Amino acid sequence: MILPIYTLGDSVLRQKAEILSAKTPELDQLIKDMFETMYQADGIGLAAPQIGRSMDLIVLDISAMKEGRATSPMVLINPEFLDKQGACSMEEGCLSVPGINEFVDRPEIITLKYQDENFNTRTETFSGMMARVIQHEYDHLQGTLFVDYLSAFKKTLLKNRIRDIQRGTVDVDYLLAEK
Repeated sequence: MILPIYTLGDSVLRQKAEILSAKTPELDQLIKDMFETMYQADGIGLAAPQIGRSMDLIVLDISAMKEGRATSPMVLINPEFLDKQGACSMEEGCLSVPGINEFVDRPEIITLKYQDENFNTRTETFSGMMARVIQHEYDHLQGTLFVDYLSAFKKTLLKNRIRDIQRGTVDVDYLLAEK
């Protein structure tokens, strides 16, 4: 089922997500729905707060991108960073901040501890686009959006576009939560 995506201005995007403790049939269905929603919106990552659920859950799939061709869809439950290294600046966008793309500095390599969809604990190191997408989606679990990293000057330049998103007066090709 396609779920509505919450946008800048919705309070759930500013909350710290709650830790998940067990695999349930409802969680399995939510993961399927999140992947379906992400694909329908042409996204490469989606965090549960973006669909109105305050829970430590991310789905991602960068296989459609040149750098991600050898990757598979992933589910990250209760992720936590163990290490971050390097630095890289890259343009980012977000389904919850439609129509705005800006450069954001992030660590280039991350080591992450998380649970997969079966609640098996894993520790992996990621780099490049995968590291970037994980960090972007992880920020959603902390109540942070990529626009929070922008300078005050850049935010001033984007003020009208940000206001339109907050009011729900943006035109997108995917389902948005009502304001």
